[in-house]
Amino acid sequence: MKIVVIGGSGHIGTFLVPRLVRAGHEVVNISRGASTAYVDSPEWQHVRAVVADRQQEDFGDRVAELRPDVVVDLICYTLESATALVDRLRGEVGHLLHCGSIWRYGPSHKLPITEDAGTPPFGDYGIAKDRIARMLKAETDLATTSLHPGHIVGPGWHPVGPLGNFDPAVWHTLSAGKPLAVPGIGAEHMHHVHADDVAQAFELAISHRDAAAGEDFNVVAPTSLNVRGYAEIAAGWFGQAATLEFVSWEEFRRSTDPEHADVSWGHLFRSQVCSIEKATRLLGYTPRYEPEAAVLESLRWLIDHGQLDVQLK
Repeated sequence: MKIVVIGGSGHIGTFLVPRLVRAGHEVVNISRGASTAYVDSPEWQHVRAVVADRQQEDFGDRVAELRPDVVVDLICYTLESATALVDRLRGEVGHLLHCGSIWRYGPSHKLPITEDAGTPPFGDYGIAKDRIARMLKAETDLATTSLHPGHIVGPGWHPVGPLGNFDPAVWHTLSAGKPLAVPGIGAEHMHHVHADDVAQAFELAISHRDAAAGEDFNVVAPTSLNVRGYAEIAAGWFGQAATLEFVSWEEFRRSTDPEHADVSWGHLFRSQVCSIEKATRLLGYTPRYEPEAAVLESLRWLIDHGQLDVQLK
């Protein structure tokens, strides 16, 4: 099939595009500029690159003019943009796949969270992703599928760390065996997923169109990490034991950069663990990476490329 991937040079596309080429598909990658994938792969030599900006009025026409069988949209963040693309592709494309987020759900009440049982989302990003997923599920004239990854991990970028933020100082603290201030009680969860496992889910949804059409799927690792366990596992990578000091959110905010503190709260207040039963049953989704293995791969890449300051024994 001819498959157009919108935003194929990012986290998921780095692994999805080569997968699609290896499967024998003709692949077109649409991006705004000359960005490259995080990981080199010879399959990119067989990918056609098209420069286009979805903010332009003719973006939908640009996609339709490529005459794809399948469109994979990895970078849509508003209901208006998603609706415009659906309206333009009706009758033109066989299958549209959208990348959502588990932040389509709000704070966890019952775990694991299934696709039909999450609490209402909050924040502009989560609300938009939920609205897009609902719009796509209600679409009757175009086969659509939305896939909702957890916290995406992979080589080339910083993972969501043990405190639910991207603060590189957290890794240095754990690697040095120093005390780490933890907001809350350390039982809050984060549900990571390796970018290649997300790519696997998209590839399966494409090849199992009849099962995927009209559906939405959580796409996460087989298990999740809570703050306490994540910190202890991470400290062990550096030959250290985690020394955790549990503090109130007020204390944490006083000692943490405001941006990092806000990101921590966003992840830990939600405390999400999602079910992959539906994706496993309908698509055959079988994630290869446990969350700690995915995070460790990211850290090794960052350390090897001089992008993370840690203390190594």
